[in-house]
Amino acid sequence: MTTTEFPPLKNDLLLRAAKGEHTERAPVWVMRQAGRYLPEFRKVRESHEFFEVCRTPALATEITLQPIRRYSGLVDASIIFSDILVVPQAMGMEVLMNPGPHFPDPLVTPADVSKLNKVVDVEKELGYVFRAITQTRMGLNGEVPLIGFCGAPWTLFAYMIEGGGSKTLQKAKTWLFKYPEESKALLLRIADVCVDYLVGQVKAGAQLLQVFDSWAGELSPYDFNVFSFPTLKHISENVKRRLKEEKLPEVPMTLFAKGANYALGFLAENAGYDVLGIDWVIDPVEARRQVGEKVALQGNMDPNVLYGGRDAIEAAVKRMCEGFRSGKGGWIANLGHGITPGVDPEDLRWFFECVHKYSAL
Repeated sequence: MTTTEFPPLKNDLLLRAAKGEHTERAPVWVMRQAGRYLPEFRKVRESHEFFEVCRTPALATEITLQPIRRYSGLVDASIIFSDILVVPQAMGMEVLMNPGPHFPDPLVTPADVSKLNKVVDVEKELGYVFRAITQTRMGLNGEVPLIGFCGAPWTLFAYMIEGGGSKTLQKAKTWLFKYPEESKALLLRIADVCVDYLVGQVKAGAQLLQVFDSWAGELSPYDFNVFSFPTLKHISENVKRRLKEEKLPEVPMTLFAKGANYALGFLAENAGYDVLGIDWVIDPVEARRQVGEKVALQGNMDPNVLYGGRDAIEAAVKRMCEGFRSGKGGWIANLGHGITPGVDPEDLRWFFECVHKYSAL
């Protein structure tokens, strides 16, 4: 399907803000928007395993559309329901979700890299995501843009070695320090799969791409610069080059390097992304000071404020809006990380309503 066959987009607020335009109000969406806080999501999951949902385009489409139906007119973007760990799966690793991610056979030493697929055909391995994206674009009927995404190489590398989540990332960091060249080679190999995957998502209908470096903040500034940053730049440069070469839409790209707020100015100047996401431990005024008008910003309310009641949510959104609106440049309202499962969906509705109210002032 070509992009000309999709329904015309009725709300382009997100895309305009991502390109740095000062919009009439901030577009708003939240990370993990299609997720466990929604009763309709939990209903689907009662009879379907997590990765089964990811691999079944009709189910992934349904779950992606659930928050758009519930918050119609309030939310300005959809993000395809999938998981960052489909890339390690495509590379030949087994990943289970129970409830968090678990790799039964993680990479222990660089010799284990030989177990990975030598060549990754993303169409064959991840075509289910592409089909879900195309179906979702049709299902959205142009109401809001559709975001595609992948995990950043460092974050994926850490999961592949740790075998799941970790508080210390001791095993993954041991690789960086003990086997630096082998680590760089694996990181680049992951990055190449991410490039193919993201280009495939645009081909399928994604209108903005986000790269999640969830564990960026676990690295020292030096190690982030040596191990993570080169792969992030590799992705932005090669995705943009490929989109141009293949005459595909040149969609905006967002980087969310959680916890690496010290690097915002450097990333704005050098990483090649249109938008930088920020978490809640940096003030929006400071973030804008660091990046100037070089990139749009996305963020950044603490997700836990959503448990604090309507008054707390309103006060936090008001502060956030004042902070972002104090400088020039595009801004996309969001949380500083993903929404968590215990949030009342009506409190998220209030968050959206408050963003509409205060970002338009």
